[in-house]
Amino acid sequence: MSVAKKQYKRITVKSLVEMKANGEKISMLTAYDYTMAKILDGAGLDVLLVGDSASNVMAGHETTLPITLDQMIYHASSVVRGIERCLVVVDLPFGSYQSDPKEALRSAIRIMKESGGHSIKLEGGREVKESIKRILNAGIPVMGHLGLTPQSIYKFGTYTVRAKEEEEAEKLMDDAFLLERLGCFAIVLEKVPAHLAKKVAESISIPVIGIGAGNGVDGQVLVTHDMLGMTHEFNPRFLRRYSDLYTEMTGAFQQYVTDVKSKDFPSDDEQY
Repeated sequence: MSVAKKQYKRITVKSLVEMKANGEKISMLTAYDYTMAKILDGAGLDVLLVGDSASNVMAGHETTLPITLDQMIYHASSVVRGIERCLVVVDLPFGSYQSDPKEALRSAIRIMKESGGHSIKLEGGREVKESIKRILNAGIPVMGHLGLTPQSIYKFGTYTVRAKEEEEAEKLMDDAFLLERLGCFAIVLEKVPAHLAKKVAESISIPVIGIGAGNGVDGQVLVTHDMLGMTHEFNPRFLRRYSDLYTEMTGAFQQYVTDVKSKDFPSDDEQY
């Protein structure tokens, strides 16, 4: 007998744990600005991630490393103004938490106070344990991120699948258990083998949200610009394009140019 899906007026970290317990998958996409956040929120998304991927898709950088804490706060505050229902998670950018737990706490507090975001996300396990503990002790919800960690790209040198070898897979499992014990409310698993991601999700009580981690996890996240087809150079196996906005938008812009050049726009009906 099926159980009716609970209707959430507002998604909280507690809602996500309930969704996992009830077997309801969690939907999560990235957002960086007010207009997109408003559309995503109205479409029924559960979680909006103000990702440091803004460094790539909004600013054109090759990696996520250049984006600053001030820039993340700007993007996050824009997103928060556009939502009514979604939980907003904000990435701590590279350099704002790795070396010093006190700096990590200051960074997290700035995001919460200045953007109005509901929680933060950071990459890593045991290496950033003290930073996570300090942030959680201040009452700030933390989402973990394991597997492929883009802020460490120059350490790994590649964006290939992580934890294929037994040693790294065991470390990932240990880190997932650690993040749960510390009190993280959820974990993102990026680009890891599907069987390992499923094992993690089944072994811990907090939600596991995957990106390139198969369908055995508790939810999915993609970069909105990728799934809408606004970017077209990036084609990993895990990406499903739900639209081809690159082609559609290019066509619209080209038509606008044609209409302006030919004096078709504005028409008599579009003048005062």
